[in-house]
Amino acid sequence: GETKAVSLNGENKTMKLFVAAAALLLGAQSVAGFVPSSNIRGLGLTAKQLHNGREESKTLFAEGANNISGPPYQGPASKPILDSIESPSDMKGLSMRDLKQLSHELRWEVLEAVSKTGGHLSSSLGVIELTVALHYVFDMPIDQIIWDVSHQCYPHKMLTGRRNKFSGLRQLGGISGFCKRKESPYDSFGAGHSSTSISVAQGMSIGKAMLNKRTNNCIAVIGDGAITGGMAYEAMNSAGYLKNRMIVVLNDNGQVSLPTGTPSAGGTVPASQLSAYTSNLLVSKPFQDFRDFAKGFNKLLPEDVQGINKRIDEYARGIVSGGTLFEELGFYYVGPIDGHDLDNMVPILEKLRDSDSTKPVLLHVKTTKGYGYPPAEAASDRMHGVAKFDTATGKQKKGKASAPSLTSIFANALIDEAMEDRAVVGITAAMPGGTGMDIFGRRFPKRTFDVGIAEQHAVTMAAGMACEGLKPFVAIYSTFMQRAYDQVMHDVAIQNLPVRMILDRAGLVGNDGPTHHGCYDLAYMGTLPNLIIMAPSDEIELKNMVATCAAYDDGPTVLRYPRGAGYGVDKLKSLFGYDLENDEIPSRGNVLPMGKGRIIRRPGGFKANGSANTRGQTREDRVAILTIGTRLHEALVAAQEVEEQDPSLGVTVADARFMKPLDVDLVRDLVDEHSVLITVEEGAIGGFGDHVLHFLSLDGALDEGNLKFRPMVLPDKLFEAGTQQEQYDMAGLNSQHIKGTVLRLTKRIKVPKLEEVLEEQN
Repeated sequence: GETKAVSLNGENKTMKLFVAAAALLLGAQSVAGFVPSSNIRGLGLTAKQLHNGREESKTLFAEGANNISGPPYQGPASKPILDSIESPSDMKGLSMRDLKQLSHELRWEVLEAVSKTGGHLSSSLGVIELTVALHYVFDMPIDQIIWDVSHQCYPHKMLTGRRNKFSGLRQLGGISGFCKRKESPYDSFGAGHSSTSISVAQGMSIGKAMLNKRTNNCIAVIGDGAITGGMAYEAMNSAGYLKNRMIVVLNDNGQVSLPTGTPSAGGTVPASQLSAYTSNLLVSKPFQDFRDFAKGFNKLLPEDVQGINKRIDEYARGIVSGGTLFEELGFYYVGPIDGHDLDNMVPILEKLRDSDSTKPVLLHVKTTKGYGYPPAEAASDRMHGVAKFDTATGKQKKGKASAPSLTSIFANALIDEAMEDRAVVGITAAMPGGTGMDIFGRRFPKRTFDVGIAEQHAVTMAAGMACEGLKPFVAIYSTFMQRAYDQVMHDVAIQNLPVRMILDRAGLVGNDGPTHHGCYDLAYMGTLPNLIIMAPSDEIELKNMVATCAAYDDGPTVLRYPRGAGYGVDKLKSLFGYDLENDEIPSRGNVLPMGKGRIIRRPGGFKANGSANTRGQTREDRVAILTIGTRLHEALVAAQEVEEQDPSLGVTVADARFMKPLDVDLVRDLVDEHSVLITVEEGAIGGFGDHVLHFLSLDGALDEGNLKFRPMVLPDKLFEAGTQQEQYDMAGLNSQHIKGTVLRLTKRIKVPKLEEVLEEQN
């Protein structure tokens, strides 16, 4: 009552009164004494309701989760509410208590399903309540929910009719680990790469508005890792400018990189200044209390002053944080709120759904990756991607590796180079664990740079480093390097800067499917001038090529290698013909002669010579297989099997090592001595085989008609999830396929005509 008696002449005095009251508030422990409970958060929720709702949710979960305080961890014996859900429409009549119980059952359904197949675990566990709230409030598939990256989509899939298909998760013929439009009408947009969801939501919102559709609810769910990608900011800038109706849910779990916490030049904090910004400013208690007080205090002012409510709200934001980034981009910011608190989340989403505003909204939710499963919450990577595991303990059932992974071999080889050369530095785009930069970072934290999900920036930053004399190694998955293609061309290749580009996960990658295959780098990199492109056949060659990249300062280099492990000493000796001193793999790599390949085996075996060998006496009976990368293993197996089957045939196997520059002398020698030349690669059309064919054509090797040439490449199709072995079988690039190609070209087996095949099928 006394407040109304205060005389205020103009807005400036109102602001002074507001600031004075705020100063008093910031010294208090609670907002409850200052704000009428009916106005908490401006959403009709009382402080008591908010508090009790959180406590009720925690209590219910604690009661339902048997022995959640320690192992063995065990889920509910039955899931009656989840069993009743065939589609999101079945959720509409549930009470708040039922929604909480559904969340509990859904969390354990995800745990139990992934424990049997492996997959992305903690991302899904962290969005259980958010997924339940979104499907409860919105009406899919009329409303659109776009999951950025979509590795967190398992609970979404379970609520949209695919729960019974999780036994085939990420397996051949099974459901994808990501959203796929062709899989379900509830998958609004396919994903696998990051930072795309806001652009998609904006496009859908524009489409709904222009076509006068009845409702226009488009929700992009994006994590604090994905929002570090530049495309997300491009989309927010556009959406704010065009004022498109849409909701962006920022799922802030503090896990920007995989894993977050890797030692680097930025310390061990998340590799994002935005993450620090949202965590340190927006979630602070004084800021929240100040915002709540501003809204409540305005109701106490005279009616003629209440019209400046919007200005006061903006002033409250600005005085504490200097204005939020999101609001400067044209979004209305709401939050941060507890992303595991359904009592709070559901009514806020309902308010946003029912709003007539066309201004884009950013709802900031704070979640915990791996929430509700202690082994995940305690793990350094939060159990992001897991093999099969025991739900009672969280222990993963990983087979014992016979040899180190190629990723770890690369990382340790880079450490060896860095120990000798202080100019060597490593760069990763939020994937330190996947690229080995976590290993390098533990040894050289100040020389390790994690730039977040920003491949374009990573490449151009490396170009700048190279200008100053550093030797940057940019380690990025092959599939993610596609996002930085212009930077490779414009900032590196044209200027011939010695940037070392390390492409992990080249070729087919297995269970992650088509969004993650590294099939195209040989083709898209091979068109660019000035690049040196190489691919190792085994772990010894990988070490050699790391050393070669480090030693080469005359231009950019590209080194690609697949997902998987090395072969180990026994196979390197028996199949590859290595003569290893003391039966040990060399600890350091050797610099290779640039653009020079090698012959691995001659007809008859590794030590065969012309006088003792009786195979391939004529050129027509001699076949050459020229490989690049790890298909060398399959070629050697095929060569051995061919010669065992036909004693007259002689098979030479060569390792090109380099696609650019191509070893033309090696190619000429193979053509001169063999009537058949087969190239084999783990890449799409347009790569190594096409470079060899182009050279053969220009060199006149095809003019006389006495050379049969076949490039064996990945066919022009997409390969869905499966094991790598299954995928290479489908691609026709395993040893039996190479063997079959040799026998057909040498007329050892009959190749049926197309008419005969069709007749048999009928």
